[in-house]
Amino acid sequence: MDLLLMSFAGVTAKEYLTIQQQGNITPSLYAKIQRTKTLNRHDIIRRLDQDNIGYITYEHELYPPLLKEIYDFPYILYYRGNLSILSEKMLGVVGSRKASGYTKKALEKILPELENIAVVSGLAYGADEAAHRIAVEHNMKTIGVLAFGHHTHYPKTTADIRRQMEQDHITISEYPPDTPINKWQFVARNRIIAGAAQGVLVTEAEEKSGSLITLEMALDENRNGYCLPGNITSPLSAGTNLRIQEGASAVTAASDIQADFS
Repeated sequence: MDLLLMSFAGVTAKEYLTIQQQGNITPSLYAKIQRTKTLNRHDIIRRLDQDNIGYITYEHELYPPLLKEIYDFPYILYYRGNLSILSEKMLGVVGSRKASGYTKKALEKILPELENIAVVSGLAYGADEAAHRIAVEHNMKTIGVLAFGHHTHYPKTTADIRRQMEQDHITISEYPPDTPINKWQFVARNRIIAGAAQGVLVTEAEEKSGSLITLEMALDENRNGYCLPGNITSPLSAGTNLRIQEGASAVTAASDIQADFS
């Protein structure tokens, strides 16, 4: 099967794996496969080239090796930027969109001292934005994982750092460029952050937080889980402090992370 055409026909990672592992094709999946016959591969590649968007499949030598290990890995990744960065060891950094100044100060202390580690996050407002900006400012490599196609951007506050990353770093998406925003895609995006990284650091998170879901995904894939300890009176530290009590590694210095990446 042509993976590029399958992607443009709307075949999801889970559907592709169903075909590969079980050979089970539902009527809706069959309709998507039939749609690939109406697509013109040469036209698609020409459009991608015009928009400076590349793509790799899971068989490519630079496809993130850890990402390929997860159950529902994306069979194709679209990208803008420096593809070689995907071969780096990665630390996922996530946290609340309401992140306080504590997140930025802590990341400014920790991230620049890490060696040979790329920062992967979701280009969201808050902790994600802080992680990407600090990585760029300190000449670290960073990867932005989009929850939509490359022709879309959200939120506006990270548009400038995304442009810079697409020149000197990289953004990736499992979705064709014209794919709009859908709520469920943000959760799906988080599995890529968790799966590609060797460990995930949560900076601040309320007791019920999407960032903690990303941490759970990482732990389920036998990745390292890290949390910043926080003020016990702050709702933004309730989730991270609880996860530390449950066994996540407390991080107060870069060495707490670096030791696991040696």
